[in-house]
Amino acid sequence: MNEMRTDITRLLVAWSGGDRSALDRLTALLYDEMRQLAARCMRAEQAGHTLQPTALVHEAYERLVGVDLPWHNRAHFLGVAAQVMRRILVDHARARGAQKRGGDLNRIPLDEDIEAGPANDEMVLGLDQALLKLEKFDALKSRILELRFFGGLTYEQAAETLEISKSTLDRELRLARAWLKHEMQNP
Repeated sequence: MNEMRTDITRLLVAWSGGDRSALDRLTALLYDEMRQLAARCMRAEQAGHTLQPTALVHEAYERLVGVDLPWHNRAHFLGVAAQVMRRILVDHARARGAQKRGGDLNRIPLDEDIEAGPANDEMVLGLDQALLKLEKFDALKSRILELRFFGGLTYEQAAETLEISKSTLDRELRLARAWLKHEMQNP
């Protein structure tokens, strides 16, 4: 596993340096993980959503190809991919106009303590607005929620991406969850 992480980091650095073939090799190594990430990002979406995880991966891939970042490691890449996927889902929800309201209230757990309302465009847009609001006064908490809820990154992956300890992540996440729960219940 450590050897694979080293290979991924090496390929990310090569890609950042302009090696286009590194991107192809990187894609082959990370495709399954990107597909799992997309599925986690879409867990809040309605059944029959017009955007499927595979399409989300491909659209994210197209956007990531144009990103000019000095990639640090696999966790950094997956963190940025989660952010890109969030933007795609929000853009997709806005494009459909968030016309559906109410209907079958399909409750989805964001974690063991928080539940959001209808799993539809309105919920995605509401969560996005809450994260943008949180970002204005606490960017770290906003990013943690984004990585955990939209990206589905584990504690270890999120801590590595943000370059913080797991205990700091845990403390910040508890506060962020409480804030988000209050915000989603009292918009």
